[in-house]
Amino acid sequence: MAKTALVVGASGIVGSATAALLVEQGWTVHGLARRPVEQHGVQPVAADLQDAQATAAALAGIHLDAVFITTWLRQDSEAENIRVNAAMVRNLLDGLPKPTRPRHVALVTGLKHYLGPFEAYGKGTLPQTPFREEQGRLDVENFYYAQEDEVFAAAARDGFSWSVHRPHTVIGKAVGNAMNMGTTLAVYATLCRETGRPFAFPGSPAQWSGLTDMTDAGQLARQLLWATETEAAHDQAFNIVNGDVFRWQWMWGRIAAWFGLEPAAIDGTPRPLETQMADDAETWRRIAEREGLAEPALDRLASPWHTDADLGRPIEVVTDMSKSRRLGFTAYQPTDDAFFALFERLRADRLIP
Repeated sequence: MAKTALVVGASGIVGSATAALLVEQGWTVHGLARRPVEQHGVQPVAADLQDAQATAAALAGIHLDAVFITTWLRQDSEAENIRVNAAMVRNLLDGLPKPTRPRHVALVTGLKHYLGPFEAYGKGTLPQTPFREEQGRLDVENFYYAQEDEVFAAAARDGFSWSVHRPHTVIGKAVGNAMNMGTTLAVYATLCRETGRPFAFPGSPAQWSGLTDMTDAGQLARQLLWATETEAAHDQAFNIVNGDVFRWQWMWGRIAAWFGLEPAAIDGTPRPLETQMADDAETWRRIAEREGLAEPALDRLASPWHTDADLGRPIEVVTDMSKSRRLGFTAYQPTDDAFFALFERLRADRLIP
């Protein structure tokens, strides 16, 4: 019999990639979102996870083998991030019909587990890199920890297995996503080509010259499915990156060449994208109208604040994958290929010219 999954946040970068992989593998897939979008092979479930009663009603009668939690809501403070996002996970897990067969719940968090929340991002005393799962939690409030605690409590109560997955910056497609470096850089490159502005790296010298890694959404989806189907991976937390490392001084030139640009020389002057793109909304609208693009609203495609946070870090960030490798997860994805595949998809879907 086909297994049944619920992908929470099915319209997001990670959720859409996970849903697509599950459908490809023959799963029956329900996709939960506040405003579900049409996805091949995915049965939509409309629910606001902040409403416990409505969530339970939307999930009634759906008996699941696996649940993939790939969503969160950004708030104005970490205290609010904790309150809102913990409640969303709690409402979801409380609202699920009780397990009638073995169930696995996979939670996607990220490297802020090691780097700290947005209010203290990359500051203070941090673990040594490469980040390893056994380094544990920082002594700071973090909504990722609150989400984990809700999963652990529900697992102890209801008897399901769990896994936690910690990607680095995710490369993938989703419109209206708050954390979307790949599409943000594609839009930025398009604007630079349109206006003749230099394609200037917006980040720190440490990110420009230091080693780093990233996570393709498809690579993350593969690990989510692997952990669900691998008993030895149950009740474990895993880092998940592509498997290669690179320096932005190399990758920036690769991205520039794809868009027919020359990378601007870096001179140590801060050039955050929030500043560079602050007045670009009307320019993007004109490009979209002229080229017949599907999304004329710049803020639906680009998230400069998040890209600035990642590229502005003052420390080198690389991630260890030994734990899942030892258990048999061997998938690999070259990061430049991941960027190029995303750019091709954005062009095919008329999101960039």
